Amino acid sequence: MQYFVVMIDYGRRGREAIVDPEMTRREVVSRIASGEYTNISFIHEIAECSVEDVTNDILAEAALPEVPLTAADMQANTLDHISDLRKHETV
Repeated sequence: MQYFVVMIDYGRRGREAIVDPEMTRREVVSRIASGEYTNISFIHEIAECSVEDVTNDILAEAALPEVPLTAADMQANTLDHISDLRKHETV
């Protein structure tokens, strides 16, 4: 049997351990990427009789890749900024 324990820290309101034996690693990653799980203290993978801290691995998997801006995106941002400045000009 294998399952994951996700500990979420709510600050002064306490902590919550989410344990669902049917939740797969892929589902944990998906929930973190979607923002459903935030303020994670740790993630443990329980398999048979062993416990492994997989927090860093799963958080790295859930991180969205950095997409560099292209020249077209930078030009569009500049044009949007110019348009915003025109909206706020005094007439």
